[in-house]
Parts: sequence; C-alpha cells; structure tokens
Amino acid sequence: FSTGIILFCGVFIVFSASGGSTEILFHQGIRIAIAIIVMLGVAQIDPDVIRRWSPAIYLVTVLILILVLAVGYVGKGAQRWLDLGLVRFQPAELMKLATPMMVAWLFANAPMPTSFGRLMVALTIVVIPAGLVMVQPDLGTAIMLVISAICAVVLAGIRWRHLIILTAAAAAALPFLWSQLRGYQKDRILAMLDPWSDPLGTGYHTIQAQIAIGSAGVSGKGWFSGSQSHLDFVPERSTDFIFAVFAEEFGFVGIIVLLGAYLLVTGRCMRIAYQAQDHYCRILAGALALTFFFYVFVNVGMVSGILPVVGVPLPLISYGGTSMITLMAAFGIIMGMHRRRRLMA
Repeated sequence: FSTGIILFCGVFIVFSASGGSTEILFHQGIRIAIAIIVMLGVAQIDPDVIRRWSPAIYLVTVLILILVLAVGYVGKGAQRWLDLGLVRFQPAELMKLATPMMVAWLFANAPMPTSFGRLMVALTIVVIPAGLVMVQPDLGTAIMLVISAICAVVLAGIRWRHLIILTAAAAAALPFLWSQLRGYQKDRILAMLDPWSDPLGTGYHTIQAQIAIGSAGVSGKGWFSGSQSHLDFVPERSTDFIFAVFAEEFGFVGIIVLLGAYLLVTGRCMRIAYQAQDHYCRILAGALALTFFFYVFVNVGMVSGILPVVGVPLPLISYGGTSMITLMAAFGIIMGMHRRRRLMA
C-alpha cells in the first residue's frame, strides 16, 4: 500500500514536471509496470537460491561495469550506460543489489561480531565496484554503494575498535579522495557550504530548489501550478530535482505524506529483516531497507541544500527505469524472504 502511494505520487508529479507530456507519462507507466512484474517475479525466488548465486551475480555485475568503461554509451559527459538497441540501462544500479548480496553472503556463516580480516574482504568487495563507478564518473551511485555495504557490515556485527580503526582510516584517506574528485564535483561540495557564492553557476540548482520548496507553504501551489518548475527555473525537474517540484505543488502536507510513505516502506522492510529465519536474509533485507532509506535521505538532502548535488534520483518517483526496476527487485527479494517465513510457519 505504501509503495503504491509513492508510485501514484510519482505518476502525477512526473506528468506535471514534464509539462503535461503524455509521451513521458506513457514511458513512465511502462517502466512502473515492468518494475512491478520484476518485483513479483523476484519474490517467487527462494532466498537460498539468491544466497548461492550471490558471488556469481556480483562477479558478472563487476564485469558488466568494466564493459561499460570499454563500450558504454556516453551521455551528458558521463559513460554510464549500455545501449542494447531496444533499451538503454545503467549497470551501476544493479550493483546496489549485488554489493549487499555479496557482503551478506560473506558474513552469512561467520561468527558475530565478525573478524577484522573478514572486514577487509568486505571492504575490497565494495571498493572494486565503487571505484569503477567513480571512473564513469558517478559520485552519487558510488556513495550509495558504500552506504549499502556499511549497512550490511553493521547488521552483520562489528567490534567498536574495528569501527574506530576504519573510521580513522577513512578520515586519513579524505585528502587523497578529494584530490581524485573532478573539478565540478569539488565545486558542488563547496557550493553546499555557500550556494550564493556562485548563484548562476554551481549554486544555481540548490538555490532554485530552495526557492521552490520555501515558497510552497502548508498546502502548496497546486498541481501544475508551480511557478519555479513550470517557468524552467528548477533544473532536472523530472529526474534528480523532482522533489522540489513535488514540494512546490503539494507543500508541507504533501511532503509529510510522501516521507511518511517512505518511512512505512522502510519500517516494514526492517520488520521483515528482524523476523528473518537466517543470518543471510537478516543482513540482506536490513541492508536493502536501509539503503532505500538513505536513497531518500540523500536526494531530499541534496535538493534542500544540506548535502552536495550528487545526482541521486528520488526513489520510485524520478523519471527513469533502471533505478526503479532495481529498487522494486530489492522489494521482491524482501517479499520472497517474508513469503518463505510464512510458508515455514
């Protein structure tokens, strides 16, 4: 029911953000239908099958990421897509499933809390795909991959001293990571601190989104009545910044309903993870649920200006197919776990 509310809101707001384009609405409807079919299909797969195939799925997905760097489609200055003729998809999205599946497989039969050596293996598992995604470049997806792995590791059990060591190592690596960022990525991070330092450049996206959200009031301006979005002030209004369009048109009340639906979905998934029959299902379901939550958090934070612009779409609402299908497949995995538990009961 909660997922249906989110998809329903997505259809309405994509239609508005696109200026009433029936073609975009039709394509989004097709993608939603495919995503639902994928979710229901994946839900029929036994979790034990997914666990056995996790290493193979991870390896194949890494190889596909390497293939993207060799022959991938280039769009908007990034080489992120594979063009198969009939469809064009972003393989990095598949890694959001493969990475937590592989980490959960690694920790499935390990004693809790896990050893430091196994933590290093888990770190390698996430660094390889994250590095390949960074090269594309796609900072947002790379961050989400790291977050999904961190969620899986925390759910698997980690000693405090190991957590402190890894945190210190990450802090020490920040200067190196900063030096590896591209110029526009550094500008986006700096723009988060003061968007008005470059209001017509790197700060433009954040400023216009904040104006759209702040001018909405309690009930919003009404469907198709958002001035910032329909006068083309809000950029990428059908994809990354669609939350600003939604907020402007439906106001504080609409935001509460939407975020409430997101929290209900996350809470339901976490409950299923808590009730899971084995360690693998518990780690994977929890990691997927928390990744979904952080997906929402990063997009809303990016649009409202408390996080840098990293190009993360709003789950189940932004226009696009690969991200939606991947998330619905994740829900299918969690549904399959719940289905098996009920059958066993």
